[in-house]
Parts: sequence; C-alpha cells; structure tokens
Amino acid sequence: MLSFILNDLLVESDAPEGMVLLDLIRYHNHLPGTKIGCREGDCGACTVLVGELKDDRVEYRSMTSCLLALASVQGKHIVTVEGLNMEKLTPVQQALVDESGTQCGFCTPGFVVSLSGCCLSREAVTKDLAIRAIDGNICRCTGYKSIERAAAIVAEKLSKKDARNPLKWSVENGFLPSYFARIKPRMQAIKPNNGHRKDNGIPLGGGTDLYVQKHDTMHHAAIRSVFNDGDLKGIRVEGDQCIIGGACVANDLLESKELRDHFPNIEKHLLLVSSTPIRNMGTVVGNFVNASPIGDLTVFFLALNSTITLQGKSERSLKLRDLYEGYKQLDKSPDEIVTSVRFTLPGKNTRFHFEKVSKRTYLDIASVNSAIRLEMDGDTIQEAHVSAGGVAPIPKYLANTSAFLAGKTITNDTVRAAITVMNDEIAPISDARGTADYKRLLLRQLFFAHFMELFPERLTLKELVA
Repeated sequence: MLSFILNDLLVESDAPEGMVLLDLIRYHNHLPGTKIGCREGDCGACTVLVGELKDDRVEYRSMTSCLLALASVQGKHIVTVEGLNMEKLTPVQQALVDESGTQCGFCTPGFVVSLSGCCLSREAVTKDLAIRAIDGNICRCTGYKSIERAAAIVAEKLSKKDARNPLKWSVENGFLPSYFARIKPRMQAIKPNNGHRKDNGIPLGGGTDLYVQKHDTMHHAAIRSVFNDGDLKGIRVEGDQCIIGGACVANDLLESKELRDHFPNIEKHLLLVSSTPIRNMGTVVGNFVNASPIGDLTVFFLALNSTITLQGKSERSLKLRDLYEGYKQLDKSPDEIVTSVRFTLPGKNTRFHFEKVSKRTYLDIASVNSAIRLEMDGDTIQEAHVSAGGVAPIPKYLANTSAFLAGKTITNDTVRAAITVMNDEIAPISDARGTADYKRLLLRQLFFAHFMELFPERLTLKELVA
C-alpha cells in the first residue's frame, strides 16, 4: 500500500507502483488543475512540488508528474495548484493576473506551482532565479515577457524571506496555506512501505527517459525504485576523489558546495541540461545507463575519466567509457545497478570545459555536445580526456584525440592537428538534428570553443580557422 500526502490529504493507494503520479492526481483524486500536456516532461503543465524529509526539515522541488512513478512518491508531500489555493489569490497568482501572464490558462497552473517553489527555497530569490524556476514551463499564448515580469514581482516580494525557515515565513506572509506548517509531523508519521520491492523489478531512477520511451510497459511493471534509496544518495569527497551516489539527480550537482568550489563554471554548464523539474528528477547514472549518444551528463563525466561501480550478485568497477559496447548496448547485466560514479577532482593545473549546441539553448536535446579535461604543466598538456555526443552510436570517449593531445603544447597547430585525428575517430549520421557534415562542423567548432575558453590569452578563432 502506497502512502503519501497530496496537498492536505493523506492518500493510501493500491494503484500500480508503475503508474505515473499525474494519472493518480487527475483520475483517482479528481484534481484537474494538473494538466495533461506532452507526457514527456517538456511542457511543464503537470508540474507539482514534491516535499521530502531531509534531516529535520522538509525540502521541496518541482517535478513533472507525467514522468514520476508512484513508487517514487512514498512518504512524500505532493503539492498541486489546488494545494496552493486560499480564500484570496496568493502573491504568485496575483502577480500573474496583474501582469496579464495568462491567456488560455492551460499552462498557468504549472507556472504557479513552479514560481511558488521559490517561496520554499533557502536561496535568496533574485529575478534571474525566479525566471530560472519556470524554465521547464512552456506557454504557447502570451509570449514570456508578461510572465517574466510576474516572476520579477514575486522575486521582489520574496526578498524579505527568512532563508532559515522559508516555509514558516511563507505561511505567515500569505504565500502558502496554513496546512503547510503541519506537514512535517504528518510525513514523519507515515510508515515505510514494507511491500516496496528491493531486489526485483525494473530499476528506476527518475524515469525521465524510461517513461517517455516505455510508458505503457512501465505502468504495469514491477518497480525497483533507486530514486528513494537513501544509501545511494549524497556527494562526498575522499582525498582527491569525488564519489556521487547512484540516486543523485542533476540538481544535486548544482547544489554541491564541493563541486562548485572545484568547477567554477558548473552552473553555466549544467543549466544547459534540460530544465529545473527534470534536473530535480533525472539521476546522473540514469543518464549513463540510458546510453543516449547525446546524453549531456554522460559526455560531461566521460571527460572526467570517471569510474562507475555496479552492484549485482557481486560488486565491480568499470571505466565509464568501457560501459558502452554499441548503440544502447552496455557491459551491464539486467540485475546490476550503478551505485556510484567516482572521478578525480580538478586540481590547480586542471582545465575543464563543456559545450553543447541544440535548436533551443535550454530544455532541448543536443545536436552535438562535447567536454574536455586537460592536466597542464605550464603550456604543455600532460594528460587529456575528450568526449563528444551526437557523432557516434554511443556517447563517445575520443581516445585517439586524447592520446594525441598528451605531451603537446597549446598552439593553433596543435588544435588544428587534433581536429584531423578527431575526424577519423567519429562517425556521425544524418538525422533530424542535422546532416553528418553539419555535425562534424559543430564538433570542430565546439573543440575550438574549448581551447578558446580555456586559453583565451593564447588562441583566437580567427587564428584557428586561418
């Protein structure tokens, strides 16, 4: 029996654990504010807030309910737009009204839910952060300027928020209904689901790709939820090694102080990956085992020369680049799950960069992406690791290009010569995201961008293409 709190109501359901939360909200609990849009996590019309107990507090994140399995919501607090309503409009709702941020209204509940998540954040809410909170919500009617103006108003009103206890402050200042103040003890009273499958069923992280590809299959499947496994959460540093648990999601990387300290541009890089609700759901290792040839996080961690740990009947370790044997073919048995990924943290002589090209800057799949890690000794490359997506049947670790760069100095000739090696190592195909020749050109430009970004004092595009 599944138990969780939906708005102010305790829900106990024997619905299939593979059913998505959206269907239970609409068809079992008859809350129509959560809309059915794309069912692929793109439009944001079905966005909900998901509260989870962490230490002595409840932390909320926005997620798309069309991809969130019931197996992943046990013991949580789910908030739909109906759960935000009070006798009068909240400041978030009022801002959207005042700035004419609605037209047909279909997308509006998702925008309200996403913006209301800012009330519960411990971060200082700026205009940019408020706009980022709605990066997973698409509107087809109004254009976005009116909605962005509403987000700016919300940010200004939240400038006085108590970051130490945002929930209490938001209730006292009319942003959230009073029942939010009683949620934590009610969540603590929910008993664990003893029927939860631990050792069989389909391993499921965030489901952000699996439910797009196999919705009907997943609905009726036995689920082995990795998403809720506390033993697989967390990011820790041991010496010069960083270990990321298999249940960590993309936004855990953004929120990690350790990673921010070692990767100053990590926010710039990871904001190119999907949207806030999907980064709140999609696990890092789920991106690996999905094996998409254009997986952003896979390309990112390939360039870090990462090692993964797999757990089945026994435990073993494997270089991430050795996981891929062919298109969607992995050196992994069905009973194995990836429990962690490990890499050496960048040092003072490390240079790292990630690039991506897609039809839209945000909330889109890459046409081509690439990452590079260089260990430098002055102007000489001691060690190189280069990866690329969209140019092979697998996320590609460019072993020959990496080997060629080792021992070379940073010059225009070195970069141009590496391009020749790289072109012999890739095999792009023409598809909806571009011709093979176009993808070769894109990767060349991204490779140039790596070096111009990392060594602006030595290289320019004009000299590279001369």
